[in-house]
Amino acid sequence: MNPMKNNETNQIKRGAVISYLAITVSLLSGLLYTPWMVKQIGVNDYGLYTLASSLISVFLIDFGISEAVSRFISKYNAEGDQNKVNDFLGLIYKLYILIDFVILTVLIILYFFIPMIYSELTSGEIEKFKIIFIITSTFSIISLPFVTLNGILTSYEKFITLKLCELIHKLLILTLMVGALMLGFKLYALVLVNAFAGIFLIFIKLLYIRRYLPVKVHFKFWDRTLLKEIFSFSVWATVISIANRFIFNITPSILGAVAGSEQIAIFGIASTLEGYAYIISGAINGMFLPKISRIITKNEDSGSVLPLMIKVGRFQYIIIGLIFVGFSIVGKEFVCLWMGDGFEAAYYGAILMMLPGVFRVPQQIASVTIIAMNKVKMQALVYVGVAILNVLLSTIFSSYFGTLGAAISICIVYFIRLIIMNVIYYKVLHINVFQFFKNCYADMAPPMVLTLLAGIFMNHLFPYYSITGFVMKGTFIVILYIILMWKLSLNHYEKSFIKIF
Repeated sequence: MNPMKNNETNQIKRGAVISYLAITVSLLSGLLYTPWMVKQIGVNDYGLYTLASSLISVFLIDFGISEAVSRFISKYNAEGDQNKVNDFLGLIYKLYILIDFVILTVLIILYFFIPMIYSELTSGEIEKFKIIFIITSTFSIISLPFVTLNGILTSYEKFITLKLCELIHKLLILTLMVGALMLGFKLYALVLVNAFAGIFLIFIKLLYIRRYLPVKVHFKFWDRTLLKEIFSFSVWATVISIANRFIFNITPSILGAVAGSEQIAIFGIASTLEGYAYIISGAINGMFLPKISRIITKNEDSGSVLPLMIKVGRFQYIIIGLIFVGFSIVGKEFVCLWMGDGFEAAYYGAILMMLPGVFRVPQQIASVTIIAMNKVKMQALVYVGVAILNVLLSTIFSSYFGTLGAAISICIVYFIRLIIMNVIYYKVLHINVFQFFKNCYADMAPPMVLTLLAGIFMNHLFPYYSITGFVMKGTFIVILYIILMWKLSLNHYEKSFIKIF
């Protein structure tokens, strides 16, 4: 095997393993650590901590520039032009400094209006909030330009380093927070821990890039044509990001208007579960942009990514298929054991929102190809249209069915979006999606269907809920799914890949 190709495969493979470790840490901390942390600092202080984080995040939209970094550097690397990479980064950092200055100005103005904006907070809470607002704002302003570091590491295919940094960041925050709380420190310590861990990781990434990558930023470079090209990409990338978030962000407001606060809480649980499923199944998303850029540069045809799309899509189908089947069978039990009675609707809502992901997640390579081919405007228009349609459908369905109605709306619009995007993949990118459907969905579906049927029969025989039963059922489903997938669907390459993993 070609040494470069072998190294690339190892980077993706080991990067995926580390990424799943980081996801595991996040899930465990969310399920186990967060309730303990809230108990230690108090509900009110946790509310202030959440409020500061969410408020700052509203202003720290990078306008798609971080995606532009990955896309353009991957393109220039595929062309073998390091000088263009250095010029591009010089221009990007100037843009980030400008954005930083604008955001800093807005945050300073906002600081003086905090008592008026949050008039329901007590005077003591206002003073606490001001302090954590200053700490969080300062860190965010310092760190914003350095989001380029992830794009640089991705473009040079240093996935092990990138994912290892993510894992270290999560472990460092968790360890320091637990230590601070056990020593008696409270709210301010948690905010400072987040800031310290973030700055420490920025320093590590800078050190690695300076030592191991041929990046030399040309700060004096200026090119109006390139600037226009960056903006034409980043503006539509921003629209995609906002439209994608809008579907889930607007739904609680719709439920509040037509269904009530109880349905908002239930939807919150359902959307959290759907989010976990997407994060787990999409752990390797973004790692293939450099490779796709090389394929397109070499062949001058986006349709040539089909073999890679099939290869990666089949692996992603294995993961999302197991998540969907497993949750379909033991998800209701999990929700009831985790949240208690009254949240059964969250299970059905999560199932409906997860279902389109079974078909969407395996097509991530095509989605990345959209970026590589700079067809993001087309994708953005589709996402905006779907987001608007969701508002209409969700308002109608939620008034009758609450959370279930909102989930039905999201399920419908996601499938509509999937169909339209497949037309674009076929007509514009010239990807043979019909061959992909056959080699991925049709070939990999039997184990999923058979496991689902076996699980339904098992639930019929053992309908009672208990932690022991949940663990036993879950273990049985995982083992059965793996055996059926190995026997019925995996090809020789996939079996050999798993054996040496």
